[in-house]
Amino acid sequence: MGADHVTRITHRISGAAVTAVVEPDPGRAGAAAATATGARTFARLEDALDADALDAVLVATPGRYHEAVLLPALEAGLPVLCEKPLAPDPESSWRVLQAEQKLDRPHIQVGFMRRFDPEYQALRELIASGDAGELTMLRCVHRNPAVPDSFTQQMLVNDSVVHEFDVVPWLAGSDVRSVEVKYPRRNRLSPAHLREPILVIMELANGVLVDVELNVSVQFGYQVATEAVFDSGLARIGQPSGLQTWRDGRFSVPDHTSFKTRFATAFEAQVQRWVDAVGRGTIDGPNAWDGYRVALACEAGVKALDGGVVPVEIPERPAFYA
Repeated sequence: MGADHVTRITHRISGAAVTAVVEPDPGRAGAAAATATGARTFARLEDALDADALDAVLVATPGRYHEAVLLPALEAGLPVLCEKPLAPDPESSWRVLQAEQKLDRPHIQVGFMRRFDPEYQALRELIASGDAGELTMLRCVHRNPAVPDSFTQQMLVNDSVVHEFDVVPWLAGSDVRSVEVKYPRRNRLSPAHLREPILVIMELANGVLVDVELNVSVQFGYQVATEAVFDSGLARIGQPSGLQTWRDGRFSVPDHTSFKTRFATAFEAQVQRWVDAVGRGTIDGPNAWDGYRVALACEAGVKALDGGVVPVEIPERPAFYA
């Protein structure tokens, strides 16, 4: 992900340049820096800060390392775009919030890129307009062709459903109040240690009911889609598009095989808008409070993997994030 962002900023984003690559592995650091002419490499963020090598930070480490990077970045007063999650659990996320609130304004934008996808934005506008009546249900699918053996049961929630825990409240205008996980018949093609697919059921504070099919061994491709059910109609996003062919008695249309193509436009819009916002001294997207709410929902979702309906208790939002 970090290498993708280096390429993106160097070749497709205006108003920013990669000046420092922070990566403890020399081979990976050198490969990334080779894309960005003139970029210096550092093993630790603290070394880059001491060298005054940067004036903004894009965090693309694995989530378990986010707190250790975010805290020194905040102490230095730098604007940050942090890939999801904000931090791996509510406790570490709260510590990040406390550190950020020592500053004059929010400095962290969290990389929930689906908010920048044109189809998700159109669906949110439709919901807010009321043109099809009130939203009653959302039906979501999140499918991967396969996952590596290192993918764990908890990652079904923390690495995949984490996106729905952000984008669903954003679409519906209401927080998650409870999470439940149901298990259908197991996919025999799943890694031996995984029990999946799963059906995640969320109830929102406004009464909207949401189900998410999370299916990471579906083999055919990468698919993220949503169907919204209204008083007087339906809306769908994430459907296959592109060249349609009719050959040998079959109809076909291509589908994605990776998030990198499905959300290419969203990633670029997210980074460009963040760069533009940094120039204005602000952020333009999900903030650290949004990341904290998602951490609470993920914690409930992991508990729900063992059964039962698990409530999501969200405290009052600090005025800092109003």
